Amino acid sequence: MSVTGHTSSGGPARPPEGQQKAASIRDVAQAAGVSYQTVSRVINAHPNVKDETRKRVEAAIDKLGFRRNATAFALASGSTRSVTVLTSNTVLYGYAATLQGLEEASRAAGYSLGVRVLTPEDDMDRTIAAAADNGGGIMVIGFDRLGAAALDRVPANVPCAAVVEAPQPGREPPRPAVWADDREAARAATEHLLELGHDTVHYVAIPASIGGPRSAGPRAQGWRQALTAAGITPPPTAGKGWDAQAGYEAGRKLARDPGVTAILCGNDDLALGVLRALHHAGRSVPGDVSVIGFDDAPHSGFITPALTTVRMDFQELGRVAFGLLRSQLETDYQAPEPTLDGPELILRESSRAPGA
Repeated sequence: MSVTGHTSSGGPARPPEGQQKAASIRDVAQAAGVSYQTVSRVINAHPNVKDETRKRVEAAIDKLGFRRNATAFALASGSTRSVTVLTSNTVLYGYAATLQGLEEASRAAGYSLGVRVLTPEDDMDRTIAAAADNGGGIMVIGFDRLGAAALDRVPANVPCAAVVEAPQPGREPPRPAVWADDREAARAATEHLLELGHDTVHYVAIPASIGGPRSAGPRAQGWRQALTAAGITPPPTAGKGWDAQAGYEAGRKLARDPGVTAILCGNDDLALGVLRALHHAGRSVPGDVSVIGFDDAPHSGFITPALTTVRMDFQELGRVAFGLLRSQLETDYQAPEPTLDGPELILRESSRAPGA
């Protein structure tokens, strides 16, 4: 099973809904009754500006909330080539591997890469403004709600690209973005378990990047589509997090139900916790329960039993996404056509036909 990846141009740049477009240098010039060249001289502390004119320009800057586009200034002066990544996590495999791809591509292109970790306590607009003031573009890893919210709030005049989870059909991210079709991958993984002879498949979910706490992400949607197409009512999803502890808690509940014979997990960390919970409950894998993970983290092939999982090429997603951003930062750079390998089901020891 192989599914292609996707990129999106993001359509015309526009400010997020409800957010006004940032004031430009020409807006300041009009408000102060001067030329935009005069505004530029004031911004750059040029001495040949009358005090009265300087004060008028500074008043217009304060009134309009103007902030110099540090990216444009840096590119014009050649003083810096930098990219700031906004992400809520640097430890989980998908995030870390995406960062690795971004770092490799940015270093090869002569850019420096900085990382700002988002937290729920952040003033999002201030965090984004600080990232923009570094003088380069912004890259967003939008696998979760914090990342998706940050992507929506990056001002239209700031160069930006993103790596996101597969969007809803017919909808594209607000900025240029790249993703893999994990919806289709989850559907195919679920179909594989059904074809092995399992009556149904339970799902331990990762949190969705958009919507409320009960919203289903693309992997959950693919799982549900496969069951529904087979005439099976999807059982309730389990799981309330991303890590092995969340998988362990979900696995303990599923292990109590003797009717549970197949489990698809939203990532390999969850699967690791599920495997441990099943072991503690005295249920063997794959003898009693088949388990499939997602992402193909490096440890997946070395645990016992080796984990059947969906391989995701996060590094390449990061490299392609950097190309989308670089094409905005360099007028003479054309991003090459992406050659993304889609998600692939890697068959190992943790899944088999029931009773085999």
